[in-house]
Amino acid sequence: MRLYIIRHGETKLNALGCLQGWTDEPLNKSGRDLAVITGEALKEVPFDLVITSPLKRARETGELAVAASEAFFGKKIPVIEDRRLMEFNWGSWEGLCCLESNFEIPDPNYNSFYTDPFQYQGAPDGESVADVMKRTADFFNGLIHNPAYEDKTILIATHGCALRAMLNPLYENKDSFWQERVPYNCAVTIIDAKEGQAKIIDKDRIYYDESLCFDHYKVVSDNVKS
Repeated sequence: MRLYIIRHGETKLNALGCLQGWTDEPLNKSGRDLAVITGEALKEVPFDLVITSPLKRARETGELAVAASEAFFGKKIPVIEDRRLMEFNWGSWEGLCCLESNFEIPDPNYNSFYTDPFQYQGAPDGESVADVMKRTADFFNGLIHNPAYEDKTILIATHGCALRAMLNPLYENKDSFWQERVPYNCAVTIIDAKEGQAKIIDKDRIYYDESLCFDHYKVVSDNVKS
């Protein structure tokens, strides 16, 4: 089994630096463009299946990322949605902005989402990072142990926090949740799995010019939160 795990392309809320979580935001033009570029780079990959978060930005990224492969091989690739691949749920904080210039999050401990994510609890009506790790692990372990998929090539379209949560057990440094940063939009991690054992072959690869990489989310200074 070979897995190509992609973070969705950019959205308007990404560009504004706002929390989007379960907000069903579509890709913006840049997001669609990067997904198409990524798909062109992967056109000779014989995908059998796309598994995607049901959120628009992930599903659209998944479909765009396999479109060139569909054309190259002359076949339609089926798409399955799985709610376990959805992003961190910010609850009532959805849509609030979190940059130095527009900070709105009512949480003095917000920076711990980046500095101590394993313990981060999020909004009272949302999820913790531990919650996301649990549901994405349930998805991933079920997938790699599924004999129906053992010889398949699958594209998985998901989100930044969900991707890091799902792949944490496979990273060399498991104590580093973010692996230095939120994955760039349309970054791809390639994994080989056999008999329930998985390993990373290529991590956070981008197929577009590095000048188009943006780190939308990061720690903010204490005076911004006060």
